[in-house]
Amino acid sequence: MQVIGFILFTVYGFAHVVAGFIGIDFYFGVIGAGLAILAAVMVRFTLPLTVGAFFGAMDVWHWHWAFAALFAAPGLLLIIPSVIISIIDGVKK
Repeated sequence: MQVIGFILFTVYGFAHVVAGFIGIDFYFGVIGAGLAILAAVMVRFTLPLTVGAFFGAMDVWHWHWAFAALFAAPGLLLIIPSVIISIIDGVKK
């Protein structure tokens, strides 16, 4: 059961990155998409990929906006608390 969960999580993560890449590529070109991938890998700043995944699913894959939001929502649910925590840590220092 854990192996199946790992495979599904990996497939979802790969689809999320691909949708993010093509969503950013659709609006900003390959250079912008490459910079978003670079920011995600080097600095762990994944917000552009999450927003790109929403627009990639909605505009490129022609999904309804609600399904595209559900597809991108897990990334947003993880990003927003981490941004808030980093802001609080910055204020405490």
